[in-house]
Amino acid sequence: MKALITAGGKGTRLRPITHTSNKHLIPLANKPMLFYAIEAVARAGITQVGIVVNPDTQDEIKKALGNGGPWGVHLTYVLQEAPLGLAHVVKVSQDFIENEPFVFYLGDNVIIESIQTLIDQFLKKNMNCILVLAKVKDPERFGVPELQDGKIVRIEEKPAHPKSPYAVTGIYIYDHHIFDAVHGIQPSARGELEISEAHQYLIDHGYKVGYSEITGWWKDTGKPEDLLEANRLILDRIVQPSNNGGKVDHSSDIAGKVILEKGAQIIKSQIRGPVIIGENTVVENSYIGPFTSIHHSCEIRNSEVEYSIVLENCHIIDAHTRIERSLLGREVEIVKCSTKPLTQKFIVGDQSRIELI
Repeated sequence: MKALITAGGKGTRLRPITHTSNKHLIPLANKPMLFYAIEAVARAGITQVGIVVNPDTQDEIKKALGNGGPWGVHLTYVLQEAPLGLAHVVKVSQDFIENEPFVFYLGDNVIIESIQTLIDQFLKKNMNCILVLAKVKDPERFGVPELQDGKIVRIEEKPAHPKSPYAVTGIYIYDHHIFDAVHGIQPSARGELEISEAHQYLIDHGYKVGYSEITGWWKDTGKPEDLLEANRLILDRIVQPSNNGGKVDHSSDIAGKVILEKGAQIIKSQIRGPVIIGENTVVENSYIGPFTSIHHSCEIRNSEVEYSIVLENCHIIDAHTRIERSLLGREVEIVKCSTKPLTQKFIVGDQSRIELI
C-alpha cells in the first residue's frame, strides 16, 4: 500500500501567514503540520509516499521534507500544475500510485487516531473505498454523506442543507477503481474535479464504499481558529520529556506540562502548561498560559500570552494587555510605544485582523 499526501493549495483563509509560507508548514506544537501526516502513514508501515505540490511552493516543501529519511519513508514529489480539485490530485498521481491501494491524506488535516485500523478494515472487508467521517457543527463547509441503513447513498459537496451532521474528513483509502471515477467525472461549476463527485461515481457504479467514524478528534486546519484548536489538542496530549533542554531560574514558577527546547530561557516568569517554548527563546518577567506554542528565537518580556501560536523570531515587549487566541507570523513585533504622541501604531499586511480593547 502507498500513501498520497497533499501539500499544495494557497491557504487563502490563513492569510497573511500564507502569503510567505505554505500552509502545510505552519507549526503546531512547534512542528510543521505536514509532518503529522507523514508520521501517521509511516506508523502504519507505509514506506512509499507521494507528496503533491504546486509550482509556487514545491521548492519550499522539498527543502522541508527532503527524501523522507527522518521518517523511514521514501518520498516522491508529484506536481499538480493548477488547483483543479482533489479528484484532479488523484488523477495526476496515477503514475505514482499505479495499481496499488493507497491512503489519500490531506496534509492540512490532523487526527489523533491511528490509520492502521482503517487500513485493516479496508483490507478485511475487501472494500474499494473507505471514507472517514466526523460529526461536526458546520457540515456545510465539507463534503456531507447521506446515510441510509448504515450505508452511504449520496455525498454532496458543501451543501446548503446537509443531509447529516457528518463531514467526510480529509483521509480516504482507495483501490485502483478510484481512477475510473476521476477520469469519468466532469468539472464542477467552479471548474474543479470534486472528490465528492468521484465518491458518488463509485457509489453509482456499484463499488463497495464504506466508512468509519472518528471517535477521537479531527481538525481541518483551514481557518486560524482551527489552527489554534489543533494546537491545543496536540499540546494536551504531548508527552513531557524527562529532561528539558532549556533553563529556568529560581524566580520562575512552572506548572503543568512544559517543554523547553534547547537554549530556551525562563527568567522571573510564570508558565502554565501545556506549553512548548522553542530553541533560544527568552521569556522574562512574563506569563505564558496554557495551550501556547512559542517557536524558536523569540523574545517575550513583560508580557502575557495564552492560547496562541507564535512563530519564530517574534518579539513581544511590554504588551501590558494579555495576548490571547492569536496567531503571530514570523518576525512579528508587538512593543509598547516609547515616543510621543502615545498612539497605537500598526504595520499590517493584507487580510490581517486586529481586535482592540
